[in-house]
This record gives sequence, structure tokens and C-alpha cells, in this order.
Amino acid sequence: QVQLVESGGGLVQAGDSLRLSCAASGRTFSMYAVGWFRQAPGKERDFVTAISGGGDATFYADSVKGRFTISRDNAKNTMYLQMNNLKPGDTAAYYCAATRSYHASTYYQNYDYWGQGTQVTVSS
Repeated sequence: QVQLVESGGGLVQAGDSLRLSCAASGRTFSMYAVGWFRQAPGKERDFVTAISGGGDATFYADSVKGRFTISRDNAKNTMYLQMNNLKPGDTAAYYCAATRSYHASTYYQNYDYWGQGTQVTVSS
């Protein structure tokens, strides 16, 4: 079993930066691909980015390419999402997720464990 806890959300202005963190429990964190998804009110949960267990492969939604960067520190059982040049359209609850696979996926159905979410609000 893996437990995930996000932190780092908040209210910022357009153009600002935020870094989200996701701390994971368990001794096999490096075996799990992890990712970030986001959900705005009244909308479906969308893929943002994901990274393989060893950090050798990353994937991004087109809407965040060049602005967001995912990384992980397996020694600390922690994943990060650096978000730069934030836009009002990035406003959503952000969830970290882990899958019992080394290889990352862009589909939320493939993820087995989820955090409780952290709110990011970007004002114009």
C-alpha cells in the first residue's frame, strides 16, 4: 500500500511560479511510476505529467509543455511539480498518483494510489 500526500498549492497571480510536492510512504517508491492530474470544477480529471519509476522517462500534456517540470527524488520518496508562468487556465485541484508499474501512463485509470489533492488558483 502506498499513501500519497500533496503540498504546495496556493493562490498566485498569472505569470507566477509554484512547486508542488508529493510525499509517498512505502519502501518501493522507485518501482512506481507517478504522475500529476488536475481537475477543475465541473470538468473531468485531466492528465498533466508523469515520470517513470527511475525518472528516465517523462510525459507532459501539451498545455503545460515548456512551463511545468516533473521530477522525483527516490531517496526521499518524493515527487515534485515545478510550475512556471502559471495561467488562469491552470486553476484546478492537483492530484498526485502512483501506479504499480515502472512505466508511466497518461491515463488516470491506470493509477492505483491517489493523494487527497491540493488546490492551485491562478488569478489574472
